[in-house]
Amino acid sequence: MLRWILAAVHLLALGIGLGAVWARGRALRAPLDVPGVRRVLYADTWWGVAAFLWLATGVARAFGGFEKGTVYYVHNHYFWMKMGLFVGILLLEVIPIITFIKWRQRIARGEVIDAAKAPTLATVSFIQAALVGFMVLAATAMARGFGVSN
Repeated sequence: MLRWILAAVHLLALGIGLGAVWARGRALRAPLDVPGVRRVLYADTWWGVAAFLWLATGVARAFGGFEKGTVYYVHNHYFWMKMGLFVGILLLEVIPIITFIKWRQRIARGEVIDAAKAPTLATVSFIQAALVGFMVLAATAMARGFGVSN
């Protein structure tokens, strides 16, 4: 039963995350008035929730004995491709994390945000969405037994 729940939450995080990062990118391309900034930060929060769910359920599934076993995963090329894509997403997220923390702090103090990076952050969001799509391709290949080294 726990195996099923972990898999379901892992997949639900895909929908949450992909929708959130795409919405964040779109919101960053829209006018960044007060409601616009709220949309960006709201989507960013859901992107963070999805990342947490992916990480927590992914680690449990790969290394907690709930799925095919750790040996299967660490000897699968598609698993490493998926992990590389995940690391790429995390590295791309460094600037948005720092920027949105600053935005949240400025908003809390009643100050105006500096939206100069918004176009770049929108592009980063769309690249991350594409990388999530490639992760899905790697995950489905892995789940079907492709990429196992002998």
